Amino acid sequence: MKPVRLDKFLSDMKAGTRSQVKNLIRKGRISVNGAVIKSPGYKVSEKDCVMEGDHQVSYRKYEYLLLNKPAGVVSATEDKKEKTVLDLVSNAARGDLFPVGRLDKDTEGLLLLTNDGRLAHDLLSPKKHVSKTYLAKISGQPGPDAAALFAEGLDIGDKGITLPARLEILKTGEESIVRITIQEGRYHQVKRMFEAIGCSVIYLRRISMGTLKLDDSLLPGNWRPLTDDELSKLIIRNESE
Repeated sequence: MKPVRLDKFLSDMKAGTRSQVKNLIRKGRISVNGAVIKSPGYKVSEKDCVMEGDHQVSYRKYEYLLLNKPAGVVSATEDKKEKTVLDLVSNAARGDLFPVGRLDKDTEGLLLLTNDGRLAHDLLSPKKHVSKTYLAKISGQPGPDAAALFAEGLDIGDKGITLPARLEILKTGEESIVRITIQEGRYHQVKRMFEAIGCSVIYLRRISMGTLKLDDSLLPGNWRPLTDDELSKLIIRNESE
């Protein structure tokens, strides 16, 4: 960690908003290595002992949370009208988390929250072709050539056909159950792909993203940190970083 301003350090570690931590600093509530610091611009690093009163503010460079997103919540860092996914993790360590990609408001399932921009870029970059798998309930029965059409790519009305996708039909009827794996993240992509073959999505849940799988023990709205094993499969960092 490069030295950063004390007020940024505190706000990143969720000691308060930038204005709130500035007030704490100016009131003499913050000490660094035993000395009271009243300058918000004072530079600190992870080696320093930063205290808010009797509470030590520990530094964590990155945080990775696995959320089972419920329906009715938007995948955003803030929204003036809607409840966001970050509202569900108010006791996280860091204050600069963001969702890696977006799930529609009515879509449930796996959503990774982090402050690691490099990992987010790797997972979302079209060039990386990271697979995302969904379980869906759709109205109608996909035709016998549906899987082949998904594998070839579909015209959903923007920037050319979709990349090859895998469609598995698990149950057919007036309402069919399917599993679909895509390698892109276009706007409403899964819903638009089924519309292209004459079906509509009734229910959609993401169950995996790359090597990361939805934890079946997490109820909608619940979250947990990634395990070391999950993280090691997602990301490789040089020790010097």
